[in-house]
Amino acid sequence: MTGEQPNYQGYGSDMGFRLRDLEEKQRILKNQILLIGRNLIEIREKNMREILEIKKDTELIKSNMERLASFLETTSEEFQKLARKDDVDILAKEVRMFQPFGGKR
Repeated sequence: MTGEQPNYQGYGSDMGFRLRDLEEKQRILKNQILLIGRNLIEIREKNMREILEIKKDTELIKSNMERLASFLETTSEEFQKLARKDDVDILAKEVRMFQPFGGKR
C-alpha cells in the first residue's frame, strides 16, 4: 500500500450536478402536474356547463313534447266529434227529400 488517499473532489462535484438535475426535473414535473390539474379543472367545469345546458334543452324538449301530445290528443277527440263527409251527404239527401219540388216557392 502506498498510503495514497482517493480523490473524492470530482465525485462530490458530480453529485452536486446530479442533485441539481434531479431538483430541476422535479420542479418541471411539479409544474407539469399543476398545469395538468388546472386543465382538468377547466375541462370539468366546461363539461358541467355543457351538461347543464343539455339538461335544460332536454327539459324544454320534454315539455314541448308533452304539450304536443296533449294538443294531438285534444285534436283527435275533437275530430271524432266532427261530422264526416258521408254523414253530411246523407243529411243533405234527407233534407232534399223533405223539400217538395226542390224547395221552389
